Amino acid sequence: MRTQIGESAMHVAPESSASSATLAARLFIGSAGMPDGKLFAPAMSDPNFVHLRLHSEYSVSDGIVRIDDAVEAAAADGMPALAITDSANVFGMVKFYKAANATGVKPVVGADCWIQNETDRDKPIRVLMLCQSRAGYLRLSEWLSRAWLKNQHRSRAEISRDWLDETGTDGVIVISGAAAGDVGQALAAGNAALAGRAAKEWAQRFPGRYYLEVQRAGAPQCEMLLARTVELAGKLKLPVVATHPVQFLRRDDFRAHEARVCISQGYVLGDQRRPKLFTQEQYFKTQAEMAELFADIPQALENAVEIARRCSLELELGKSRLPPFPTPGDAGIEEYLREQARTGLARRMEKLYLDAAARQSEAARYGARLEFELDTILKMGFAGYFLIVALIVLIY
Repeated sequence: MRTQIGESAMHVAPESSASSATLAARLFIGSAGMPDGKLFAPAMSDPNFVHLRLHSEYSVSDGIVRIDDAVEAAAADGMPALAITDSANVFGMVKFYKAANATGVKPVVGADCWIQNETDRDKPIRVLMLCQSRAGYLRLSEWLSRAWLKNQHRSRAEISRDWLDETGTDGVIVISGAAAGDVGQALAAGNAALAGRAAKEWAQRFPGRYYLEVQRAGAPQCEMLLARTVELAGKLKLPVVATHPVQFLRRDDFRAHEARVCISQGYVLGDQRRPKLFTQEQYFKTQAEMAELFADIPQALENAVEIARRCSLELELGKSRLPPFPTPGDAGIEEYLREQARTGLARRMEKLYLDAAARQSEAARYGARLEFELDTILKMGFAGYFLIVALIVLIY
C-alpha cells in the first residue's frame, strides 16, 4: 500500500554523526493531511517522482530545454505533472500551460527566484517558488515585476523579504534552494545554528508551505549537504523534498548547454579558468533514474509528487485581460468611452472645418462613422483598452 505524505512529511533522528543512509533509514511519514490540488489522471495515479525544478529556453542564460520537448519527455515517462521554474521569470507559462494540458500532463508554474541578501548584495540567495493557485501566481508575478522594475543588482532581479510580509504569501510554496539557498549555504559552511534560524524564518513566512531541498546532481559535497539537510529537517520537523535541477534534455546536450552558458558569461569553452557551475548529470532524468538515485530516501521523491498535487493553477486563455479603468461618478466604461469619443470628435471637427456651416453639414457623416466604430469596439470588449491607450497618449 502506498504511504500518504503528510504536512510534516519527513523527520529524522538528530544525530550529526549519522550517514545519509542511516538518517534515511529513520525517516518517517507524518500524519497531518495536506490539501490536494487537481487529481492526476488515473493512468498515472501512482507516480514516484515529478520534476519541480526545470530551466527552459526562457532562462536565456543557462537553459536550453524547449518546452514542447520537456512536456513530451514527462508524458513519455508517465509523469503526471511537470513544473517549469525559469530564472526570475514566468515568460514561458502560457506556452507551457497549453503544451502540458494538450498532452495530459498537469502544469505546475513557478520560478527560480533571487532573494536579496540584506547584509551583502553581492551574495544573494536563491529559492524555488511554486504557485498553488491563481492568488499565488498573482503574488509571484507582483514580486518578480517589482524586482525587475525596482530592485535589480548586477542584472539580477532580487525579491526583498519585506515584500513577502507586506503582501502575504498565501498560495505560494517555497523550496529552500538546496546549495544556493541561505539554509544550504549555512549548512555547507558548518553553521547549523544559522541554517536553523533561516529555515524557521522561511517556515514562519510560508506556514505549511516550506520544504527543505536535497539534490544529487553531481555537485561537490552534495552528500554532505544532503545529510546535514535531512538532520536539520528532523530537528525542526520540516518536510524534505528531492529535486533535480534540469538544465538540458539529454545527457549528450551538456556541451551545447555549456556553450550557451559561455555565451552568457563571456567565456569560451576552452578557457580553463571559466566557472563551471553545471554538471553532465543535469539532464531530464526519468522516474526510474530518480528512484535509483534516491533509493535510500524515497519519501523525498514522494514529497515532490505531493507538492505537485498541492499546486493547481488554472488559467483562462483566449480572453483579453485589462486593468479596470476608473470612470467618474457612476458612469459605465462603455458610456464613458462614447462620451469621450464624441467630445474628441467635436474638438477635431472644429479644427478640420473652420466654417461653422461646413462643419454642420459634415457632422452627420462623421457622427455616423464614429458610432459605427464605437459599436464595433464595444462588441469586441475593447472599451477599456481604448481608454487606456488614450490616457497613455495624453500623458506621453
